[in-house]
Amino acid sequence: MQPIVHPVVGYLCYAVYARWADGEPPASTPAAVAIVAAAFPDLLDQPLYHVGVTPVGRTVGHSLLFAIPLVAIVWLVARRHGRERLGVAVAIGYGSHIAADVPWHVLAGDYHELGFLLWPVTYMPEYSGVKPLGTVPGLGLEATTLWLEAVIFVAGLALWWHDGRPGLERVRP
Repeated sequence: MQPIVHPVVGYLCYAVYARWADGEPPASTPAAVAIVAAAFPDLLDQPLYHVGVTPVGRTVGHSLLFAIPLVAIVWLVARRHGRERLGVAVAIGYGSHIAADVPWHVLAGDYHELGFLLWPVTYMPEYSGVKPLGTVPGLGLEATTLWLEAVIFVAGLALWWHDGRPGLERVRP
C-alpha cells in the first residue's frame, strides 16, 4: 500500500472502533494518535532504508517481532496513566498499517513478499510495486491496487471530513 494511504486506513479503522465503542465519531486526540501510528512503520523503515541501514523499505517497523512488543508497551504505559483509549488508538493504527500491507501480496500470489511480517527471521525481498487486479471489462484497462487505494483514500478523507476533521487541531498552531 502506498504510504499516503496508511494514515487514512488507520483513521477509517479507528473511526469504526469509536462508533462501535462510543456510538459517535472519534475524539480528536485518539484519532490523531491512530493516524500517526498508522504512518509509523513507514516513517521508521523508509529512512533506515534510504540511509543504507536496512536492505529494503519494509523491515523493522513492519515486523510483528517489533510491532507487537512496541504496541503492548505503549498500551501498558497508556493504561497506567489512565489513557487506555490512546493505547487502543496506537494498536488500531499500527495494526491497520501492517494488515493493509498483506492483501496485495496475497491477491497477487507474491507470498514471498510477506517476509516483512517476521523480519529479520524471514527474508524480505525488494517490494515489486503496484499489483494488477484484473482488466476492466469492455475498456481493456488494467485495474491495479492503486485504483483500489485511491477509492480507499477518497472514502477515508470524506469520512474524516464528515466527522469534523478530528485530530487536525493537534497540528494547527
